[in-house]
Amino acid sequence: MHQRSNIRNIAIIAHVDHGKTTLVDKLLQQSGTFRDNEVLQERAMDSNDLERERGITILAKNTAITYKDYLINIVDTPGHADFGGEVERIMKMVDGVLLVVDAFEGCMPQTKFVLRKALEHNLTPIVVVNKIDRPNARPAEVIDEVLELFIELNANDDQLDFPVVYASALNGTSSLDSDPANQDDNMQAIYDTVVDHIPSPQENPDEPLQFLVTLLDYNEYLGRIAIGRVNRGRIRQGQTVAVINRDGQTKQARIEKLFGFQGLKRVEMEEAGAGDIVAIAGIKDINIGETIADAAKPEALPVLHIDEPTLQMTFLVNNSPFAGREGKWVTSRKIRERLFKELETDVSLRVEETDSPDAFIVSGRGELHLGILIENMRREGFELQVSKPEVIIKEVDGKKMEPIERLVIDVPEESMGAVMESLGTRKAEMVNMINNGTGQVRLEFMIPARGLIGYRTQVLTLTRGYGIMNHAFDHYGPLIGGQVGGRHQGVLVSMENGSSTLYGILSVEDRGVLFVNPGTEVYEGMIVGEHTRDNDIVVNICKEKALTNIRTASKDDTVKMKVPRTYSLEQALEYLNDDEYCEITPKNIRLRKKILNKSERERAEKQRKVSQS
Repeated sequence: MHQRSNIRNIAIIAHVDHGKTTLVDKLLQQSGTFRDNEVLQERAMDSNDLERERGITILAKNTAITYKDYLINIVDTPGHADFGGEVERIMKMVDGVLLVVDAFEGCMPQTKFVLRKALEHNLTPIVVVNKIDRPNARPAEVIDEVLELFIELNANDDQLDFPVVYASALNGTSSLDSDPANQDDNMQAIYDTVVDHIPSPQENPDEPLQFLVTLLDYNEYLGRIAIGRVNRGRIRQGQTVAVINRDGQTKQARIEKLFGFQGLKRVEMEEAGAGDIVAIAGIKDINIGETIADAAKPEALPVLHIDEPTLQMTFLVNNSPFAGREGKWVTSRKIRERLFKELETDVSLRVEETDSPDAFIVSGRGELHLGILIENMRREGFELQVSKPEVIIKEVDGKKMEPIERLVIDVPEESMGAVMESLGTRKAEMVNMINNGTGQVRLEFMIPARGLIGYRTQVLTLTRGYGIMNHAFDHYGPLIGGQVGGRHQGVLVSMENGSSTLYGILSVEDRGVLFVNPGTEVYEGMIVGEHTRDNDIVVNICKEKALTNIRTASKDDTVKMKVPRTYSLEQALEYLNDDEYCEITPKNIRLRKKILNKSERERAEKQRKVSQS
C-alpha cells in the first residue's frame, strides 16, 4: 500500500455566510485551471436558481483544481443546519477540511455542528480566518474561540495542532500573518497549507474495488450519475461491477462512462484508483449510500449514518375552490411521484403515505429544508396544500423526548431585555451571554425546536430589524410541558367567494392587518388578515358601496388604504395554526382554514372542546 502523493481531497465547511463558496471561487480563479479569457460567474458553485437568488448553498458540489503538480479535489458544502445531511455524507469523500470562520463573528452554532462531524471522521483540519479585512475583525480572539471549540469537541493532539491561514475571499488575498496589512495578493498560503498538511490518499490497486455513492447528479443523455470516492482498488470504463444497496442486496451492472473533474467540467477517463473522486454513468437506479464493488468479491462499505429528521408536515392535494386553476400538476399521483423522486437524492428527507391517498407526511431537518422542496415543486408547476410544521417527538425508554436546538442571537443592547423575555415564554434556557463592548450582545440559549417555529419574524420586530439569529439541532431532551410558542393573534376570515373591493377592505381595516389588495380573488374560509385580538372573526371584504346620487361632504378620493402585509413561503408556513393550511400554487401562496364553512368550523370546535373535557 503506498501514498498517492499528488492528490489532496478536502471539504470546505463553515457556518452559513462565512464565505465558503466565495473562497472556492477564488481558489478556482487563481489556480490556473481556467484560461484567461474564460469568464467565471460569481459564486460559480451555486448552480441552481434558488441558490443564486438566496445566496446560499443547498447542495454540496465538487470541483478539482491543479496547483503545481498536485490535483486538489474540493467539495463545497452547505452551511445551514437544515442541509446537515449533505455535510454528513461529504466527510466520507475527503481526508481533510478547511474550516472557514468569520474574523468578526467567530464560532457560530453551525461551526460547531460541521466541525463535530469532521472530527468524528478523523479528518485533518486547517482553519481559515476569513473576512480579515472587516472593520472590527478580531482574529486573535476568534482563534481562541476555535481552539476552545476543538477542546470542547474532544479533538486529539494532532487535530489541536491545526495550521491557521488568514484570508479575505472577497479580495482574493491570504497570508499566514494575522495582520490585515500583510495580506499577499493571492491564495498561495491556502494552496501551500493544503499541500503540506492534508494527508494524501493511500492506494491499494491489487485489492477488490470499493466505491461509495455520496452524491447524485442527473443528465438527460447519461441518466443518473453517481459521484463519490474510490475507496480501494481500481475502477475502469466498461467494467462489470456489483452494486450493493443499503439492505445488503446485490445486483450486477456495467460502468458505461467514467469521469474525473477539472475545474467545473467533467473529463472522461479510462480508469481511476483509490483516492480519486469520480463520476460514474450507466447504472440505472443507483442511490446514495450504495456501494459499487468488485463483481467477483462484493464487499459493502458501512452504510451512511444520517441525522434523523426533526420536523414534519402533511402535504395534501389542493382541494380549495381555486384548485387546478394555476398548477400543471395537481393530482395525488403526480405529487406522490415527485416526493418519492426527491427521496433518491435527499437522504435526510422521509416520506410516509397515510390512510388517505391524498395526503403524505414529509419529514425533514427544518423549515428551510422543507420550504426549499416546496418552492422547487411550485416552480415546476405543482399545486398543493401543506399543514403547519410540527416537531417530531420520539419515545425513549417510555419517556417522550423532543428536539432541543442551540440558538445564538446577536442583538443591539437596548433590545436585549425584550428578546430575553420573548424567549422565556418559549421555554428557552440561557446558557451564555457575551458583551464585547460594540453595542451588540450575543445571547446563547437552549430552546425546544417547537419554540423556534415562527420566532424569526418576532426577533426582527423586537430588534427593529437588527437581530441576527442562528440555530442548529443539539440533542433530544425530555418533552417540556405546556404551550410553547405558537401564534397569539386570531385571523380575519373571508365569509364569501368573490373579488375584494377597496370599500370592503376599508370597512374592516380597523379590525386588524390585511393580507390582500383590492381586486384579489378570495373564497369563503380564506384567511385575509390578522385580527387585533386573539379570536378569529369572519369578515366581508367583497362588499360594494351602495351607489346613490347624493354626494357626501367627505370626498371619496382622499381615502388612503394601509399597505397589506405579504408573506414569503417560509413566513407563511411559520404563521399557520393547527386548524389551517397553506395553499401553494405556481402563482400564489394563500392561507386558509381547513374547514372553509363558518358553521361547520364552529361545530367542529365545539366537538373538540367536548372531547377535551
